[in-house]
Amino acid sequence: MLDDLHQDYLRTMDIDIWVRRELIVEHVAPEMPVRSSPPPVAVKPQVKPVIQPATPTPTKPVQVDHIGWDELRQEVAKCTACPLHQSRTQTVFGVGNPNADILLIGEAPGADEDRKGEPFVGRAGQLLNKMLYAIQLQREDIFIANILKCRPPDNRNPTAEEKLCCTPFLKRQIALIQPKVIIALGRVAATFLLDNDKAMGALRNQSRKQTLSYADTGVRVLATYHPAYLLRSNLQKRKAWEDLQLIKQIITEQGL
Repeated sequence: MLDDLHQDYLRTMDIDIWVRRELIVEHVAPEMPVRSSPPPVAVKPQVKPVIQPATPTPTKPVQVDHIGWDELRQEVAKCTACPLHQSRTQTVFGVGNPNADILLIGEAPGADEDRKGEPFVGRAGQLLNKMLYAIQLQREDIFIANILKCRPPDNRNPTAEEKLCCTPFLKRQIALIQPKVIIALGRVAATFLLDNDKAMGALRNQSRKQTLSYADTGVRVLATYHPAYLLRSNLQKRKAWEDLQLIKQIITEQGL
């Protein structure tokens, strides 16, 4: 029993019940024996099944052989023939005079072209405008297009599949425009239009010395350097100027 003094202390600290510590220890249940854990069971590693990638569905070029200019533009705008439609902002049909005698063809839209929907509008386009102005031409006098109507990611070169899917559009543009001269801007466009895998310099020299034509159309093709390449290589600008002089000569001789 606690004496009255201890009871007063406990009540001052708001303690109603107090038990000696040795009594608590005496009434604690004996410690339970620790049960040993069973030995670990070896788990056989699971082998994930090898999933074979699905065979891609071959793309089919769009049939546009007998449609007009406005319908062709609509077909280009809604095309989903190759995966490039998934990353494009918009298609780039082309710009200029659809009855032009001179057709300029590049390889594919870049980032600026993808945003605006018009070919050659970046730094390369500004240089192209100056080149045309040097021989008294403007964008409204000619037509400018690309092989591809959608921008490849990171401005990489077009793949064979992508060119295959866009070829009907370009062929129909050429058939409707009926140009007298096609200017291939850069090696990708030149090798595609001339069906020849030579280096750019060789294609340029050959097209200057011989009358090379696109497919079976009989339309003359001249190969020259892409304006984007000229921005990186000032040494080739002199050759590009020679090509412009030849284009001007052809325009004068044929009365274009």
